[in-house]
Amino acid sequence: QVQLVESGGGLVQAGGSLRLSCTASGRAFSSYVVGWFRQAPGKDREFVARISWSGGSTNYADSVKGRFAISRDNAKKTVYLQMNSLKPEDTAVYYCAAQTEWRVVLTSGYDYWGQGTQVTVSS
Repeated sequence: QVQLVESGGGLVQAGGSLRLSCTASGRAFSSYVVGWFRQAPGKDREFVARISWSGGSTNYADSVKGRFAISRDNAKKTVYLQMNSLKPEDTAVYYCAAQTEWRVVLTSGYDYWGQGTQVTVSS
């Protein structure tokens, strides 16, 4: 089992950058695929990015490709989401989630979720 805590959210102007962190407690963090999701007010939760166990494979939503980068440091039990060129439409609560499998369907199978961190991008 793993517990996840997100941090790094805040208020930033359009065009700015933020780096989110997802820090895990529990053992065997390197056994988990970690994904980032977000949910804006009145909208469904959507997939943002995911990273494989060792970091060798990643996927991104089309809306963030070229602007966001996901990475991980297994020694620190942390996954990062570097967000650049932020837009007002990136405003949402961002969640990290973990599972042990690399599934074909990007959004399915996540067993563990953090509480989320708010990102607000002003225009």
